[in-house]
Amino acid sequence: MRIVVTNCNTTQEMTEEIVRGARAAAGPGTTVLGLTPGWGPESAEGWLDSYLSAAAVMDALRTYDGPAYDAVVMAGFGEHGREGVRELVDVPVVDITEAAAHLACLLGRRYGVVTTLERSCGQIEDSLDTAGVGRNCVAVIGTGLGVLELEDAERTYSAFLAAAERARDAGAEVLVLGCAGMTGLQRALGEKLGVPVVDGVGAAVKLAESLVGLGLRTSRVGGYARPLPKGRAWGRTQE
Repeated sequence: MRIVVTNCNTTQEMTEEIVRGARAAAGPGTTVLGLTPGWGPESAEGWLDSYLSAAAVMDALRTYDGPAYDAVVMAGFGEHGREGVRELVDVPVVDITEAAAHLACLLGRRYGVVTTLERSCGQIEDSLDTAGVGRNCVAVIGTGLGVLELEDAERTYSAFLAAAERARDAGAEVLVLGCAGMTGLQRALGEKLGVPVVDGVGAAVKLAESLVGLGLRTSRVGGYARPLPKGRAWGRTQE
């Protein structure tokens, strides 16, 4: 089985970090390939970045010419594009946002999300609502750290711990890492806080493996039908 994991930004170092987390979660026989968009934001933080990211990820998958793959994992927490990608490709598409939330709902009645900047919280709430898992979320709390600041492991741990304690105090029985760049923190933080901590990248990889293993694909009836045949211009034409 081969899974393509799409980074939502153009930072190759983050793609590599995400791929390491995905491979750690993958089962024997699963190959993980990382895909970095050729254009778009260097980090996705806000509505403008998110819409740019969505188009760039779809363009990267549209022009992909590597080995055939069996599933796509979209590693952008709260970012747009998952519905469009499900129309675009013929394999299961799992977004880390809804994957983490679905698993959290299996572990506790209410969950909380800890993310990067506060400006992303509303966007994440909307994404969870669209996926049908928002009602069980008691809080989405920012750490105040930008995506590109997460490489400072000690600072990230301290900021996440403080925000996670706020989510737990708000009633969260399970915590979700609200950024693909936080992959790897779940075990240490879970032990410290005494609650399960779900990493979206790992959750999405395991769900993708399950869908492929069960022979399930995206429904083409209704909302995720193939795009209508028509002319579409992708980006500016070079003269």
